[in-house]
Amino acid sequence: MDDPPTVTILLLGDPTCGKSTFLSKLRRGANPARHPTAPSPPLLRDLDQPFAWDISIYNRRYRFEFHDTASPTHYTLLSPDFIILCYDISDRRSLANVQHVWWKRVMQSYSRDRTDIPVMLLGLKRDLRKEEPGVIFPQEGLRVAQELRCDRYAECSAVTGELMDEVMEDVARTAAKTTTQAGGLSDGGCGVM
Repeated sequence: MDDPPTVTILLLGDPTCGKSTFLSKLRRGANPARHPTAPSPPLLRDLDQPFAWDISIYNRRYRFEFHDTASPTHYTLLSPDFIILCYDISDRRSLANVQHVWWKRVMQSYSRDRTDIPVMLLGLKRDLRKEEPGVIFPQEGLRVAQELRCDRYAECSAVTGELMDEVMEDVARTAAKTTTQAGGLSDGGCGVM
């Protein structure tokens, strides 16, 4: 049997925005909303990167390899097929850094050689959204995704499992499309999950 195609997925974002917790839940597939007795997965260690996720979608097997900014291999040395920009919904500075730090790094590191890399903006820690001055609501996250010309926008909470299944599905579909001739780019605009 042929080896499944491997898709390299890079998560970028501030150090405490929730990337490791998201990847831990993604790897274990435990959604507390559906499996309330499921044990909490341990956080993944940075040295274990890339975090591999084997999946079947569209009647085909794939291997997704996730890297984040704490990877032992510096992220600028990677050649990602899909980039996920992450921010903490409860931290306005985190979203500003996506716009002014992480997006610039994506443009500097990857846009010269490859214009076919799909980008998703992902709001994490959705469970911390409350009516407070620093909180970011979905419309604002979507607006930023559109300004950056991201292909996808989504939000979830790895702690409560809220929207995790939907985000996992959107990530899987976009990543799988990167192995096709059409690629994973959206057809004109930011898609909301």
